[in-house]
Amino acid sequence: MTKSTVKIGAVCLFFSISLTSLQSPTIRKNGGQADTLDYPRTFGFGRAATLKEIALLDTDVRPDGKGLPAGFGKASEGKLVYAAKCSGCHGATGIEGPSDQLVTIKNPTDPKVKARNKTIGNYWPYATTVFDYIKRAMPFNQPGSLTDQEVYNLTAFLLHENGLIKADDIVNAKTLPKVVIPARDFFVPDDRKDGPEIR
Repeated sequence: MTKSTVKIGAVCLFFSISLTSLQSPTIRKNGGQADTLDYPRTFGFGRAATLKEIALLDTDVRPDGKGLPAGFGKASEGKLVYAAKCSGCHGATGIEGPSDQLVTIKNPTDPKVKARNKTIGNYWPYATTVFDYIKRAMPFNQPGSLTDQEVYNLTAFLLHENGLIKADDIVNAKTLPKVVIPARDFFVPDDRKDGPEIR
């Protein structure tokens, strides 16, 4: 191929690209939105969830304790569950990490540990929702895999380690809503009347 052929080809390519860009844009009648009227009702993905599958996910516990299952927990048993299933992320005593600090400490000796990290003892509003969160979201690598017994035990252990219950206190659906966490009063309803832009 000669130099002149390459130059002519380059000039033709340049003009063809320029002319294409001068064409008027196509204006859609629907403002650029995809037309979904002709879509099928379903695409055939998945299936309806079974009642058992729904029950596994429908485990929310309210601040007043509604939704707590039968069973009970003890801090001494929770310590064993914690060591096996939680310490890898939260540290041997709940303060070391690498994930969130769970236990409030009054006088940290390790400069990496801050006394005012947000923990169950100084920031969590309700003991019942500690159970709820652990049940639904922990452990991180297998959320929802803990039994109710394990969750009660872990909840008791964490409440005890934060100084909120005694070592021999039993945690269950009746006692857990009665545990008062000091940070509860930090959480108040948003009663501002000025609209969502203020919130």
